[in-house]
Amino acid sequence: HTVRHSFPTRRSSDLAGLHAAGAATVRVCALLDKPSRRKTPVTPDYAGFVVENRFVVGYGLDYEERFRTLPEFHVLA
Repeated sequence: HTVRHSFPTRRSSDLAGLHAAGAATVRVCALLDKPSRRKTPVTPDYAGFVVENRFVVGYGLDYEERFRTLPEFHVLA
């Protein structure tokens, strides 16, 4: 299993590597999806929230070790 907290720039080569390692099926799931940050045309099969290219904190995401424990997402201005 490979897990990331957001899905801005996953590379298609990462997914091909999973297939090469013997995975019959690869599905991508992301809690946060930032389509504007993609460098390759890989779209998650399942996405919790689609967000613009903004800096998001809370729910485990931090900024300089701060805001990680917030129980919801916030956008830094």
